Amino acid sequence: MEAEEDKCVKFENGLRPDIQQLIGFNEIRDFPTLVNKSRICDKDGNAKANYYKAANEKRGKDMGRGKPYDKRGKKA
Repeated sequence: MEAEEDKCVKFENGLRPDIQQLIGFNEIRDFPTLVNKSRICDKDGNAKANYYKAANEKRGKDMGRGKPYDKRGKKA
């Protein structure tokens, strides 16, 4: 039982910080479950990143963030 916990802790410490933060508070001590949950978090994170990347590309490059107080409307 202790070897399983040590294995889980070691695995958690090797995860990327974003996944580690999501998984760590659950304190999963069953190794196959921990690996499966980590994969799900990684897959969801990648899907979210791809969605926002596509949304930004769809918006267009000229529609990106501009300066909030641009001088376009002001007369010289």
